[in-house]
Amino acid sequence: MSYTWQYYDLVLLGIAASLAGGVALGAFTALSSTTTVPVAGLVAIAIMAHGLFVNGPVDAPSDLTDEVDTLN
Repeated sequence: MSYTWQYYDLVLLGIAASLAGGVALGAFTALSSTTTVPVAGLVAIAIMAHGLFVNGPVDAPSDLTDEVDTLN
């Protein structure tokens, strides 16, 4: 059984990677953590905004009334 990556898996991975990258930049370079972590947070916010508003989880508001299918 293989796992297929979905778009929202990549959104979550992008959020975690951007924040971890900000911490790593602050720890291992001459840049200050008080600078790198908020900048990485802005990147994470941009990724979340894309996942919510640009490529949202539904196509139309009427999709919100559909019944939920059972999980695998």
